[in-house]
Amino acid sequence: MSHDVLNPTPEYLAFWRERHVCTLTTPRPDGTPHVVPVGVTYDPQAGLARVISNKHSKKVRNVLAAAGGGARVAVCQMEGRRWATLEGRAVIRTDEAAVAEAVARYAERYGRMPSPNPDRVVLEITLDRAMGRA
Repeated sequence: MSHDVLNPTPEYLAFWRERHVCTLTTPRPDGTPHVVPVGVTYDPQAGLARVISNKHSKKVRNVLAAAGGGARVAVCQMEGRRWATLEGRAVIRTDEAAVAEAVARYAERYGRMPSPNPDRVVLEITLDRAMGRA
């Protein structure tokens, strides 16, 4: 089932606000998928999903290695028969304001402030597709 990225149904948005471990799929340089567990926040007003990470992680390196200034990625979560996927182009943000915004949103969704990390960056995904059954 397709959803409007900027105007999701209340049920779809509520599902993205519940605490769930998600997956992030990034393309490796050889084109194969790299799938890892992550925390994701969804900001429909901005049309963005955000994932905080260490700048040395494989997922960050995969996004940085992509041609064209970003990588096509997907984030997904599921619980029982409910599932939701967001897709778009990811870029890496390193500026202090972007990292602080992502950390605050993570803390709100997951109920805990992540430990300080001077190597923290944000995978910022400009969304163009939303799917799921929430």
